[in-house]
This record gives sequence, structure tokens and C-alpha cells, in this order.
Amino acid sequence: MALAPLCVAVARTARRSAPRGPRPFLLGLVTGLVLFAGTVSWTSDVLAMFGGLNAALAWLLAGLLIGYLAIYPALFSLALTEALVRGGTRALMLAPAIWVGTEWLRGTLLTGFPWVLLGYSQSDTLAPLQAASVVGIYGVSGLVALPSTAIALLVVPDRQASRARLALAAACLAVVGMVVAWGAARLGRAELLAGPTTRVALVQGNVPQGQKWDPAYRDAILERYTLLTAEAARAGADLVVWPESSTPFVFGRDAVYTEIMRARLVAAGVPVVFGSDEVVGPSEFYNAAFVMDGRGEIRGSYRKMQLVPFGEYIPVRRVLFFADSLVEGFSDFSAGQRLTLLPVGDHKLSVAVCYEAVFPALAREAVRQGSQLLATITNDAWYGTSAAPYQHFQQARVRAVENGRYLVRAANTGISGVVDPYGRVVVQSPLFETGTWTADVRWLDGRTVYTRVGDTVAWACMLVTVALLALPWAERLRRRRRA
Repeated sequence: MALAPLCVAVARTARRSAPRGPRPFLLGLVTGLVLFAGTVSWTSDVLAMFGGLNAALAWLLAGLLIGYLAIYPALFSLALTEALVRGGTRALMLAPAIWVGTEWLRGTLLTGFPWVLLGYSQSDTLAPLQAASVVGIYGVSGLVALPSTAIALLVVPDRQASRARLALAAACLAVVGMVVAWGAARLGRAELLAGPTTRVALVQGNVPQGQKWDPAYRDAILERYTLLTAEAARAGADLVVWPESSTPFVFGRDAVYTEIMRARLVAAGVPVVFGSDEVVGPSEFYNAAFVMDGRGEIRGSYRKMQLVPFGEYIPVRRVLFFADSLVEGFSDFSAGQRLTLLPVGDHKLSVAVCYEAVFPALAREAVRQGSQLLATITNDAWYGTSAAPYQHFQQARVRAVENGRYLVRAANTGISGVVDPYGRVVVQSPLFETGTWTADVRWLDGRTVYTRVGDTVAWACMLVTVALLALPWAERLRRRRRA
């Protein structure tokens, strides 16, 4: 119901004599500032602590990010105003579609930032979350927006028949009720899907960010990971997963430590998926994932494609040259060029590295290419005890429901965990604890509706939104031509 106040305010504005003034934009902008100040303000701490910035500059950059993200709710208000001016109060029925359209734009434009989408509010409410298997997370956002639409229809005064508005509000709630009932039924009859079983151990090294690349801690970090792996293998693990950038050296480039690691993992005798930086030539630096089999052979690798803007690279560097010093506090990576599945025995898994887990299209494409298990590896030590590690885990969790796959997640400082194809958490680690967390998963081959059709609903909503935003411009252009 969080959108109800904005929908009501926009609807009241649309009834004014000059509805297309700055007021709708400002209403949406203020809503966006409140929304994102409450959900991504942790970026200031990351920039200050690890970007080498003073607190004032860190807050300024975080504020710029929040301001940019707030533009999308402002666009929602503009598009909804246009719909209301043309269609009356009944056009509030378009509010969920317009919201989804602006979320899709936010998740796509300028490399995209699909963080804290409205649908993620249901990641712990599994009945409505089942809709993600059909319409994806963007569709779930639309579902969540329906009760707000119903409230706005009932609250906003209108000359139209109250029965009509009541019927539309009832229709909104009926759709939500039917989807929730269907989701509950799906959970009620949920069974273990057919597929070979593998016991996966997730290693959480809990290495402080300040120690990860300090040579003084290199031996201790490698020993921690290899000892935990050996213990997991003795306990019956068939596959071990390490976090992002878990090796305290560049795998393959540092020959001595690469061979030490290889020898220890051969002794453990279990396949290991691990994250490491990869250097190719003089200037290509990748954030990569590898899989090493029990004989010490590298069976495959994947290079992260969706890099974090200003954390792993500078977008439009020629324009934003002044930000180079910021990336030096993190890393300056090259983007991988293709999605690669990693073989484990006769099976295949896909890896999303850190930020990639919040991009639904990546996981969907991996499953379309044959991924039987979703893995995500991350280093969330940057975020401390802020909301970010919890947000990140909950968002990754939805990829399992969308694609009908188990998801395994290894995080340096947590949250590590295993999620089943219905979004149920099988095992979950606390933050800042060292250890291994183990669960049985299945290699699966089926495809959900969402895997087959993708973000078709989001695309349609985006087209509606863009059309509404473009209408005033088109009319002005037409008037100028006539003049």
C-alpha cells in the first residue's frame, strides 16, 4: 500500500485546471527521495570507508545517486498524471503498469540499477512471490501496486459513479487475492522436483575487507579456505563454493600460491567453485569465477559481465575523468563478454558474481542455456552491518523462484545460504561468522513460464509508460507544425 499516498496526491493534482505543471514531477521526486534515502543510504559508508573519500564527499555522491534514482518515481507521477487527465479517475488502473514500466527503465538505462524493486518486498511472503515464476520480479511489483490502486480509487473524489470505482477497486483486490491463493496452493503441493542430488557446502571465510589483499594475511586466508573445504569434503560434500574474490592472490598469475591452492584442493578431492581476480595481458583485469575439479584441473571459468558503476569501472570515462581516483579505491575491471556455464561432472551451473544477482535477465538466460543450478558468489564485507547484505540476499533469492532452480550463495562475510525453487530458505548463515553451511540441492532441467517468456509484462508496461510520457511532446510538436 506504499504507493497509495502518491497515487492519491497525483490524482488530486490531475483534477486541477493546470495539471501538467511541475507539481506531479515534484510529488514523485519527493517520494523517490524518501524511498531511496531509506534503502540505499548505506552507499555513503561504503564510499567513505573503502573509496578513500571524506564523509562530506561520500554523502554528496550518495545523495547524487539517491537523486538520480528518485527521477523514476517522478516519471511515474508524470505518466500517471497524463493518463488521469485523459481518462479520468478510472485511469488509476494504469498505475501498476506505469510503476513497473519505470522500474524496468531504472533497471536498464545507464547499465541499470534494479535494486530494491517494489516486488522484493514480498521475498519473505512466499505465496505472492510464486507469481515471479510466471511474470518475474517486475510483475510482482505490479501485483504489489494493486492494493495502492484500490485505495486511491476509493479515496479520490470523482463525479463518476461510485459503483464503478468500487467495482474497479474490488477487481484490483480480487486479482491480488487470486494470485495469493494460487501461490499458496503452489506451495502447498510443492514437492521435491526430480533431479540428481548433490550436497553443496558454502564456505564463508569472513575475511575483513582490510585484510583481503594485505600480503601479511595471504597465507592465513588461503589456509582458512582450504581447511574449511577439506572439512566439508570429509563431511560428505560433493561440491564446495567459495565467495567472490576469495583467493588472496590472482589465480593463475601468482604461480606459487596457485600451486599451493591446487595441491590442497586435490587432497580434499572435491570440486570447488571459487572467485578470483583474473589478469589477461597488460590491461585486462576481470572479476572471475572458476571451477576446479577434484583432480586439480580448471574445468571452466566465467568473467563478470555486469560491473558495478563507479565501484568496478567508470562509465563514460572521458566525461567522468574526475572519478578515476574513486575507482582506485576499489578496482578497475574489464567486463566479460559472454555468459559461460561451469561444468561439474555431468551437470552445469551458472554463476552470478555479486551485483549480477539482482539482474533477472542474466539468471534467466543462464537457465535458457542449460544451467541446472544457480550460484551466486559475493563479497558483502563492504557493507558492514547495514541493510545492504540483507537486501542483497533477499533479491538473489527471487532468482530461484523465477527460474525454478535451487540457488546456492557463498558470501565472504555472509549472508550465505541455499534457496529452493519455491523461494524457501533451506540454510542461511549469519553475518560475520566463519564456517561452512551445507545443504542438499538438485540439478534441475524444467523451465518456468518466466524462463520461457521473460520480462514480456515489463516490456509492455514500459511501452505504455513511454507512450504516456511522450504524448505531451507529440502534441506540442503537432501544434508547432500546424502553426
